Amino acid sequence: MIEKLQPIFSLIPQVKSPVHRLPFKEKIKWTAIILVLYFFLTNITLYGLSPNAVDQFAQLRAVLAGNFGSIITLGIGPIVSASIILQLLVGGNILKLDLSKHEDKALFQGTQKLLAVVFTLFEAAVLVYTGALLADPGYQLIVIAQITLGGLLIIFLDEVVSKWGFGSGVGLFIVAGVAQAIMVGAFNFLSSPASPGVPAGAIPQFIYLLTTGSPDFSILLPVIATIVVFLIVVYAESMRVEIPLSYGGVKGARGKYPLRFIYASNMPVILTSALLLNVTLFASLFQKLGFPILGTISNGQAISGIAYYLSAPTNLSIILTDPLKVVIYGVVFTLLCVLFAWLWVELSGIGPKKVAGDLHRMGMQIPGFRSSKTQFEKILKRYIPIITILGGAFVGLLAFGADLTGALGGGTGVLLTVGIVYRLYEEIAQEQLMDMHPMLRKFLGD
Repeated sequence: MIEKLQPIFSLIPQVKSPVHRLPFKEKIKWTAIILVLYFFLTNITLYGLSPNAVDQFAQLRAVLAGNFGSIITLGIGPIVSASIILQLLVGGNILKLDLSKHEDKALFQGTQKLLAVVFTLFEAAVLVYTGALLADPGYQLIVIAQITLGGLLIIFLDEVVSKWGFGSGVGLFIVAGVAQAIMVGAFNFLSSPASPGVPAGAIPQFIYLLTTGSPDFSILLPVIATIVVFLIVVYAESMRVEIPLSYGGVKGARGKYPLRFIYASNMPVILTSALLLNVTLFASLFQKLGFPILGTISNGQAISGIAYYLSAPTNLSIILTDPLKVVIYGVVFTLLCVLFAWLWVELSGIGPKKVAGDLHRMGMQIPGFRSSKTQFEKILKRYIPIITILGGAFVGLLAFGADLTGALGGGTGVLLTVGIVYRLYEEIAQEQLMDMHPMLRKFLGD
């Protein structure tokens, strides 16, 4: 059935893939260009937006990688929403796709891009017509058009980074947004309209209050929480199980295959946050239609129903005022992270079967065991499913706990940023190594 969509895929503009392998400097150049363009887009404000507009998804802004009030208000939301739908369909065998095959993978990517375009238009329309993004009277269609244009630009910028740069645009935009939020939140020396003369940044504000003789140490709590989350994630990223390997073709050649504790990376957190965001989005839509089956939204915030209990708690005081909300959100968020971790491992080609096949084709074997794909798969199944579940639960609990502390850039944002930067560093280091030693390209299959 999905093959019938192929004529539509050809109508959607595509970023051409490079014909040859790009050198390190070329990838750095394209990554830097897209990053500059992203920051440029965050500063293009929506024409016709009401000054009374409220950011309904402020607590998820770091995950969305968008800037409220700009043409990229949606950020990466449509891309991630499309990914969620497809992962659930493929994981549930509703769509029969084998992503190890080039043809099926192309179908998956084409469908994801088409869905992202659809979600861009849908989310823009819902935000404006439900009042979640308040537009001036008569400017609704103009605001929707601007948001849709910004969403489409993000989709194509992400494609440019994926094909011509390092990592993905999704990760790059998250890191850029969170880094900006941390720097502004910690070091902003300018004052806010609500407190003239008092620096808005946590550190300069604390120093100011210290000089006036009325220090408030609670101001530094978000800064401390940010540092703690950073250190925990860095430590977790270094945890791994190493499987000993030997190369059958060369006597004495040995190595190790590392299985990271956070095996599914931070994608489960991104997918879970985007899914819960869509719960609030649909709650607004149903309320506007007169059927508030998912809860009630007021002033951009969920105040009752499912949407309320699945909206992120962002301060420690809520533990005392509404512990039930904290427990429900924490359990649901963690379980969804485990589910998406499992789906991500199965669909992204890092499951036991796929890894076993890759290692066997490379001529590797585990010392003390005969060299066979079945043996590889049997051993990998002892580790990969367990660390996938434990790693998914860990990042879910850490993101949930970090959000409660009010960490700068959002606890979830800090967690995602550290993981993305860690993997980006590894990719850049590998590219530099292959540029210095071209023979490694053939060995690594590039």
